[in-house]
Amino acid sequence: MAGRHPDPAAKSAVALVACPDYDETRVLAALRRGVDLLGGIQGFAGSGDRLLLKPNILVGALPQKHVTTHPAVLRAMGLLLQETGARVRFGDSPGFGNAIAAAARAGLAEVAAAIGMEQADLATPGQVSFNEALIAKQLVLSRAALEADGIISLAKMKTHGFMRITGAVKNQFGCVPGIRKGEYHVKMPRAEHFAAMLVDINRYLRSRLYVLDGIVAMEGNGPGSGTPRRMNVLLLSSDPVALDAVFCRLVHLPVAFVPTMKPGAESGLGTWNDDEIEVRGDEISALACPDFKVVRRPAVEFDRSFPYYLKKWITPRPFIDPALCRQCGVCTEVCPLEPKAVRPLPGRPGTTPAYDYARCIRCYCCQEMCPHGAIAIRRPLLSRLIHR
Repeated sequence: MAGRHPDPAAKSAVALVACPDYDETRVLAALRRGVDLLGGIQGFAGSGDRLLLKPNILVGALPQKHVTTHPAVLRAMGLLLQETGARVRFGDSPGFGNAIAAAARAGLAEVAAAIGMEQADLATPGQVSFNEALIAKQLVLSRAALEADGIISLAKMKTHGFMRITGAVKNQFGCVPGIRKGEYHVKMPRAEHFAAMLVDINRYLRSRLYVLDGIVAMEGNGPGSGTPRRMNVLLLSSDPVALDAVFCRLVHLPVAFVPTMKPGAESGLGTWNDDEIEVRGDEISALACPDFKVVRRPAVEFDRSFPYYLKKWITPRPFIDPALCRQCGVCTEVCPLEPKAVRPLPGRPGTTPAYDYARCIRCYCCQEMCPHGAIAIRRPLLSRLIHR
């Protein structure tokens, strides 16, 4: 797919724009200001271009839950792109459930229809070869993403149990169709390998612009069961690594703790070095949130010399709160393993599912997709003793 590459000799520009709420007029003005700080919308779209707007639709959640990209952000970016004469569709492949129903429940389908923007089908897979990949030489991606002339990524500012944050780089995992996401987790259970795969997807697709919706972010038990946190900010860049680095600076998270940063920089996807990033627009200090609730430890807590089979017993693990669990079965359904690492106890239907931690690969798909916020990530005692 054709993409637009930033000038490697120039600093990576990240537009940081304050926006107090999701009022449609104010969001449109803020996004217009953001793209103007990056040179104008014409630098990312042209007449006749077939563009895919890729929001974050983790699951079908109401807008006020702040699990998904807010409808006002989708609407505003759609309008800006339509001004160039581009042909714009939107779409994502949710982690669980039907894409059409999820977009409708998230309020995205309604605003898209109001401006004449159709929903693209991201469920149909296409396989591509990527010889320059760090780890994923063969990629299975949505045909809609592969066939678009360009992608505009609309990420949501949230925490993430596996990757620490879900921002610009992580958002493109939604271009992997449906249950294929689970296959990637099984093949690449280590955080550093999974992060390299995410970087490969971004390098192959080469989205033209990344936008991060942080007007209301999610902290704590993200990306689906955390707590909304008002940040009043929109971030825009053609460099997803730099954008995520600025996200980290806003919440005082060391960038080295985010496993996509190092492979992203080493592969040429972008930069995480402050000296190579130019923040344009509002001041980081005015919008920073140092008490943002995010795990402030490396995602890879043990060095390579530590036996991997022992890591599985001391690395953080998902835990189900029986008081919150409604025995809906989603955790078992989304577990990518066969046999499942989490399932109801045999002969005891209607009880809280139990984990087989010897099998669990710590992908945290169950925690991401739990619709009731019943699953959190806890550190075993041995882990807490080793890494206080």
